[in-house]
Amino acid sequence: MKKFFTLISAVILILTAQVVFAETRTVHLNFQAYVQGIGWQNAVGNGKVAGTTGQSKRLEAILINCMDGTTNMIQYNAHVQNIGWQGWKNSGAVAGTTGKDLRLEAIRIKFVEPYSKVLDVYYRAHVENGGWLGWAANGEPAGTAGAGLRLEAIQIQVVPKGTKVERGGRAYYEKVQPGLEVI
Repeated sequence: MKKFFTLISAVILILTAQVVFAETRTVHLNFQAYVQGIGWQNAVGNGKVAGTTGQSKRLEAILINCMDGTTNMIQYNAHVQNIGWQGWKNSGAVAGTTGKDLRLEAIRIKFVEPYSKVLDVYYRAHVENGGWLGWAANGEPAGTAGAGLRLEAIQIQVVPKGTKVERGGRAYYEKVQPGLEVI
C-alpha cells in the first residue's frame, strides 16, 4: 500500500511540475515585427500585438524569442510575397525579409517536443482589407496565400496544453485557382 501511495504521489508531482512548467514558459515568450517604414518594433510579450492596424503597413519579418535563451523550443514558418513558405526557423531567427520590401502573407508557429506536450501556441493575423482573422494553433497557417494581401499585425499567446481558446472563425485563406479559396 505504501508503494501505491508513493507512485500516486510521484504522478501528482510530475503533473504539477508540467503545469508549473507550462505556466512559467507562458511569460517567457516575446516577439517583434519588422514593419514597412518603421523597421524593427520593440518586442512584445505573450498575448500582445506586434505590427500595426489602421495604418496600411505591411509586416516584412518576424522574430520570436524564448527569454531563457532556448533556441529549439518554438519554430515558425513565414509565407513571403514572391517567395512562398520559407521553411521552419528556430527561436531567435528572422522569418521573412528585411530591406526587400516584401510582405509577409501568412505564418505558422509551433512548439517542438517535449514542449509541445505541455504548451499550445495560438496566433492570429490582421490582414489587409480583412482585419483580424480567427486564431490558428500549433503549426496551422494564419493569414493568406496567393491573394496578394499583406499581414499588418500578429498576436501570439501561449497557454498550457488543452486550455480552451475561442478560435473565432477562419484563420487562413489560400487562393489556389482564380475564384477558388481553400483552408
